[in-house]
Amino acid sequence: MKILVFGANSTIAKELQKIWAGQGHSMVLVGRDSEKLSRVGQDLKVRGATLVETVEKDLLDFSDADKFIEALWENYDGFDLVFMAQGILGDQREDEKSAEKSLRILESNFISHAAFLTPLANLFEKAGQGTLAVITSVAGDRGKQSNYIYCAAKAGKIAFLSGLRNRLYSKGVHVIDLRLGFVDTAMTAQFKKGALWAKPESVAKAIHSSIENKEDVVYLPKIWFFIMMIIRNIPEVLFKRLKL
Repeated sequence: MKILVFGANSTIAKELQKIWAGQGHSMVLVGRDSEKLSRVGQDLKVRGATLVETVEKDLLDFSDADKFIEALWENYDGFDLVFMAQGILGDQREDEKSAEKSLRILESNFISHAAFLTPLANLFEKAGQGTLAVITSVAGDRGKQSNYIYCAAKAGKIAFLSGLRNRLYSKGVHVIDLRLGFVDTAMTAQFKKGALWAKPESVAKAIHSSIENKEDVVYLPKIWFFIMMIIRNIPEVLFKRLKL
């Protein structure tokens, strides 16, 4: 299987790539730090990957998304699976102070994804097969004052994936929304960890299983399905008064 990974230097992506390497798959890793990508690639080769190649790309530069994706597709004669893990958490209190900072969060967590997913979807549709697996977040289920810009970005991506899944289902292309809760990664290193925090290794295993089983929307860890069901159903007249 040929796999294209965006945000390949992220903690969860690295754990998932180890699983794929052990299965002997081929991978093309995309990220903005070529030195880190090279080290990750060498490790994956040792672990059994058939082929590992790296592509340096700042994914916030999506002005050439069509040409970039088309070139990758042609160079590697298509892909069977695309996994998207790029994004930043940001700082709500700082980001809400200016349009520029707010847009950076939206671009990193939604707009850039939509830009690259659009040509990928068209190519997969023509091929009549393949899987698009994208990390979103439980944050996208409802906006809250502590990180509503991030929530909005994830909500936009969730809606985009839902429409894409609806469009591509009859074409033989599968779209998976991986809705993650709290995961102990480099991006969340500053947070105090509690009982609801999951390890990236276990989340990667669950993602792998979800892709293998062609699931549609997956809450990981699964407890978040029930947590968010409760949060989504809090009446707005009460929710707006909560300090979340």
